[in-house]
Amino acid sequence: MPQTETPGTEVVPRTRLRWWTELPLILLVYGCYSAGRLLARGDVSSAVDHGLAILRIEKLLHLNAEHPLNRLFTREPWLGVPADFWYASLHYLITPAILIWLFRARTAHYRAARTWLMASTFIGLIGFTLLPTCPPRLLSADHGFVDTMAHYSSYGWWGGEASAPRGMGAMTNQYAAMPSLHVGWALWCGVMLWRHGGTRLMKVFGVAYPLLTALVVMGTANHYFLDAVAGVAVMGVGLLLAPRVMRGADLLRARLSRRTTPVPESTGSPIVSAGCQTSAGERIPRQRESQRASAAEPDASPSDAGEGAPAAAR
Repeated sequence: MPQTETPGTEVVPRTRLRWWTELPLILLVYGCYSAGRLLARGDVSSAVDHGLAILRIEKLLHLNAEHPLNRLFTREPWLGVPADFWYASLHYLITPAILIWLFRARTAHYRAARTWLMASTFIGLIGFTLLPTCPPRLLSADHGFVDTMAHYSSYGWWGGEASAPRGMGAMTNQYAAMPSLHVGWALWCGVMLWRHGGTRLMKVFGVAYPLLTALVVMGTANHYFLDAVAGVAVMGVGLLLAPRVMRGADLLRARLSRRTTPVPESTGSPIVSAGCQTSAGERIPRQRESQRASAAEPDASPSDAGEGAPAAAR
């Protein structure tokens, strides 16, 4: 009797990942990320209230590291200018570079890493939508923060509106501060370098990159400390959800492939009986009929039966 598999435990054949399917998928997720930041602008007054509430909680817990870092970056251009370049560019360069490196050199780990990053990004979009937050640099001046991006805008391509190029600040949501995906994505990059980098230099960079990014986002007054903590938490939740997302995708792909696979047409039954029911010892169809016909034939000749056969009764 053939064995049947329990639903949900089917072995799904692994499909080889192709760049022409991966690239549109990544671009789609990034497009959703950008569109979500743009659409989830929220009410400005609510965003300011959320930002001030975070600041009060940090002061209550003595976690307010933004003010001293921001004063240091504003006072020292040799720190502030590189920090602004760091904030405005590395977020969009290192993350895709590591994705490409994993795809080409660490193929066995790529799918899990990509799924983790994408799941965490979507969770971050939920945070942007539910909790629009005014970053420190957009609070009123009496709160003591300086927007270093605007302060050093003559050194780079950005203007006074976030890290967008001059004149394009209206195309981004400046109140998408909670959680900090700058820190979240940097943490993902660091974990990938630590796990798969192979060399000591890669591991050192894997530790330094997320830590320095956390200092940069606070020193440039783009995020609060708790924004960075929330970015780490989002990556943790995404890491837990990634295996479930992959299993769900595998099962969905298996079901779709079963539906789209054509059933081969029958070319005739390979069974000799062609559908006739036979008893347990029959090998040839209609064996019973043949035996009955033979028994009904009159006066079989002794020679037909063999020399030693007894004579028929008269």
